[in-house]
Amino acid sequence: MDLNFSKNLLAWYDKNGRELPWRIKNYGGMQNLTPDPYSVWLSEIMLQQTVVATVKDYYAKFTKKWPTVKDLATAEQDEVLTAWAGLGYYARARNLHKCAQYICDEFNGQFPTTEAELLTLPGVGPYTAAAIASIAFDQKANVVDGNVERIFSRVEKLEAELPAAKPKIYEIAQKYLPKKRFGDYAQALMDLGATVCRPKNPLCETCPVSRFCALSGDENVQNYPKKTPKKPKKQLKAHIFWVENAKNNQVLLQKRAEKGLLGNMMEFPSTEWLNQDLDVLEVQNLGEVTHIFTHIKLVLSVWKIDQGQLQYMVEAGLAINLLESRKWIDIGKLDEYALPSLMQKIRKLAEN
Repeated sequence: MDLNFSKNLLAWYDKNGRELPWRIKNYGGMQNLTPDPYSVWLSEIMLQQTVVATVKDYYAKFTKKWPTVKDLATAEQDEVLTAWAGLGYYARARNLHKCAQYICDEFNGQFPTTEAELLTLPGVGPYTAAAIASIAFDQKANVVDGNVERIFSRVEKLEAELPAAKPKIYEIAQKYLPKKRFGDYAQALMDLGATVCRPKNPLCETCPVSRFCALSGDENVQNYPKKTPKKPKKQLKAHIFWVENAKNNQVLLQKRAEKGLLGNMMEFPSTEWLNQDLDVLEVQNLGEVTHIFTHIKLVLSVWKIDQGQLQYMVEAGLAINLLESRKWIDIGKLDEYALPSLMQKIRKLAEN
């Protein structure tokens, strides 16, 4: 393996690396600046399954409200979920809060510095532990995300398909690690994958490591990494209800159970998921809302009803999930509650 790969990549990063609010760019390794581990951890958790442009605003909101891990640890979980609402994958928010408390309880509010110790933190897996160790503490760690998988599958023209090829790509990436500037190198790979070695229309002509790449300029380059075809998402259908108390300008809201989809988030009452079309009810139908989760496509038929109609439906045997946590909320105060993107779609439909 040619060490000029990392040398070329780092030289490119020093000139072209992205300016991000959680990042300290240590140009040429000369400034000896140290990133804040809290900032690195928070951004890495947010960036899981979420694009940089979306994360920036949430990162700013969180760091303004909770500037340190100790501040976050003392927050109520509902506060954290409300601030997270709209970012998706809500288990991340619950684990974020648990992790902050764990760091304060077990590590006296200081982030552990080794990859092994970081792996003991709630919600921190191998990738995130490697990223924090590398970026925050400049430890030698193999940081392999989707960008890195794409880069090295192309560099070595790897024919094996993802996800089975993951161990092989990890092994390849390990070979290319530099002898120093581990954090800068990890971020350089991320930036290369995001801006140059893109999934579609990669910019091979401007790539700083093109001479090391087996697929540079090849018309088939964007077909790598090769992937096993995904199974079609399972489609589920259900009713969901905007239950309104028009006299008091209130709507019925309830908190979901902690475990499962959208755990501990607020929701409007709904029926259980059903795989067949549902009978039309004699109440106002607002239309359908479709929402895509990782493994399912959810189609919800949205109904606007009042208290009396709700009581009638329950007595008629319609299996509406009414939880003990349900309560009437002033419609004007809905922004104060942790409404996930799916429920925001319902709200928009009802209010329009």
